[in-house]
Amino acid sequence: MNRKQSTQYGKAIDLMDDYSMQSVPYFFLFDFECQKPIVLPLSDLPSDVWIDTPIYSNHQSLPSTEVIHLQPSPMSLDDYQVGYNKVVASINYGNSYLTNLTYATELINFGYDLETIYHSAVAKYKLKYQDEFIVFSPEPFVKIDKDQISTYPMKGTRKLSTLMDGKHLLDDPKEQAEHATIVDLMRNDLSQVSKSVKVDDYRYMQIIKSQTQELFQTSSNISGTLTETYQGKHGSILDQLLPAGSVSGAPKQSTLAIIENAEHGARGYYTGVFGVYDGHQMVSSVLIRYIEHLKGKYYFRSGGGITSRSKCIEEYHELLHKIYVPIH
Repeated sequence: MNRKQSTQYGKAIDLMDDYSMQSVPYFFLFDFECQKPIVLPLSDLPSDVWIDTPIYSNHQSLPSTEVIHLQPSPMSLDDYQVGYNKVVASINYGNSYLTNLTYATELINFGYDLETIYHSAVAKYKLKYQDEFIVFSPEPFVKIDKDQISTYPMKGTRKLSTLMDGKHLLDDPKEQAEHATIVDLMRNDLSQVSKSVKVDDYRYMQIIKSQTQELFQTSSNISGTLTETYQGKHGSILDQLLPAGSVSGAPKQSTLAIIENAEHGARGYYTGVFGVYDGHQMVSSVLIRYIEHLKGKYYFRSGGGITSRSKCIEEYHELLHKIYVPIH
């Protein structure tokens, strides 16, 4: 499947270029498969699309003391291993160095709505898209300010039980290799649209909190100066960068085929990107930490990166550890 040949996708890229060249503030949303893009002026944003980002918010959270109890009903380890084995086989054949494997987990006895989750969750980037899904993402994707572009790949997660877990995350050879692979991929991606690309901050650690657990996460900051060809053309830039490397893998094109074979259907907007342009800056986020509402049921989508050093049981547990709402 060629993800970017649809007429709708091409129109969305052109519209982003037009808006950014004319300094028209706008909102954009791209699904992982690049089949259902949405680009709208901020002035035309529907009332049931709620956004909260560092530079623009049309619906800030109201203070909430409600405790959110998630009851996941995950796939079995045996079922997970079926997809895991497909990924590992492809890695062993040399078709991928790193593949991000994700699945949906049904949330049973879910007594909330997306509005409640939106108000309760604490995250740098939040989006409630109608009654379809909500995202409370800790991961920025791309920031553009004049001719400067930056990206912030997040790769590497460890449940925080003691402070030593952070050291174990930083020292783990599998996690080191996984992070280095994605940083190299994103540095190469930025090099398609910019020059003087450099890693400003490598593998810094953050703590992500929920009511029931805390997670260590590692990220890096990569930046460059846009070439003349891409200055002011946000759509053309995004066209070169999608899908996000941290939630696909490397090499990107062959890894996308592995994901399509191993996962249970299309991801849709999960692991896509959304963002806003306020007339001066553009910021965006990867659509992770994601709850979707589908045919009266709710699902939490999560996953992690698989490499030749992975262990199935550890990757399965990482998928489960990421099922949370960040409330603190």
